[in-house]
Amino acid sequence: MFVDQVKVHIKAGRGGDGIVSFRHEKYVAYGGPFGGDGGDGGNVIFEADPGMTTLLDLRYHRKVFATPGEKGKNKKMHGANGEDKIVKVPLGTIVKVAETGQIVADLTKPHQQQIVAHGGKGGRGNFHFKSSRNTAPKYAEDGKLGDEFDAIVELRVLADVGLVGFPSVGKSTFLDAVSRARPEIGDYPFTTIHPNVGVVQTKDGRSFILADLPGLIEGASTGKGLGHQFLKHIERCRVILHVIDMGSSEGRDPLEDYEIINNELKDYQMRLLERPQIVVANKMDLDNAKENLERFKKKYPDVEVFETTTIIHEGLDPVLRKAADLLATTPTFPIMDDEGTESSVLYTFEEKRPEIEVTQVEDHVWQVTGTKIERAFNINKLNTEEDFYLFADRMRYMGIDAALREAGCMDGDTVQLCGFEFEFIEN
Repeated sequence: MFVDQVKVHIKAGRGGDGIVSFRHEKYVAYGGPFGGDGGDGGNVIFEADPGMTTLLDLRYHRKVFATPGEKGKNKKMHGANGEDKIVKVPLGTIVKVAETGQIVADLTKPHQQQIVAHGGKGGRGNFHFKSSRNTAPKYAEDGKLGDEFDAIVELRVLADVGLVGFPSVGKSTFLDAVSRARPEIGDYPFTTIHPNVGVVQTKDGRSFILADLPGLIEGASTGKGLGHQFLKHIERCRVILHVIDMGSSEGRDPLEDYEIINNELKDYQMRLLERPQIVVANKMDLDNAKENLERFKKKYPDVEVFETTTIIHEGLDPVLRKAADLLATTPTFPIMDDEGTESSVLYTFEEKRPEIEVTQVEDHVWQVTGTKIERAFNINKLNTEEDFYLFADRMRYMGIDAALREAGCMDGDTVQLCGFEFEFIEN
């Protein structure tokens, strides 16, 4: 089964917590803090595997989790780092953040690896917080959370040349004739429902990868027919081989076919029309072919046309030589994300939520939200009086006290924080 798109949930490992521990050794006076650091959480890594051709494995494993880091240990011993989770995918795979469409990985080389979700940093043990003013700190840092998000994993076929055209114009027959690929061939529309790839070799020894892509119809750029399922695969191709049914065997006008296909390529992404295009007039053995070819050349005098009859392997060599010549001078085109950004610019971050935001819920009741406070607050760590003093100092250092005063919070007001309530007290 050919699977070229899967939605998965990705979660990197959480960092391990640092611990509170003190040295206890016989004959050693004044033992000090001895708590070790937590280990870092594991990363989620995608790797391009040349032996894979589909995303079928991910279809049945839609949750990708890395291992969390281990907690710190006594005697300043560092907790073990979490193991990375390596996900193997075919060449040509891209990984996008589902919510934003941002591309975070574009895997085009054999065994290429890309970290798509970073593990959380391990927390520091209490021996890091020893000072001349506090020789026995009774607190340690929590491990940080790893990246977590829903991702769209897409396979975009890695081919040099892509065959495009309406259904039943002879694309599959062309691929069958010039390579050892054996695509399904039938006398009905949409015989090809997923890309077929074959290696082609010219008579002068040059070779390239040719992809037979599912047939286009009018409106494909807006999702009709196979729509984007087809068009996303052609983004990898450097040369477009446009096959036209010049014999009008399906009752369509070849000139209209040519215009419609190019309009769909243009509407999907402007960069598709920047690729060099080879026009193949196929089915030249049919009665109307010569007349239609004359009409085509009259309307498009600057377009070079190659005449072929793929069913009897006639006229194929000049097409292959032309494709090899164009590949020698055509650069690689970058993949674009949903916002039109090149995939080479990985991690183009979206606008972030405010780090601290204070809102008034009702009279004398205030709510504090934001990414910064959510990362710093952990009710489970407020066990001792020293923990509360440390938390209050941290809130003051982060500017939350000042933000509350600026918003109008007064002594005795209630402050809501991550589902808990505290009383605001002016010193």
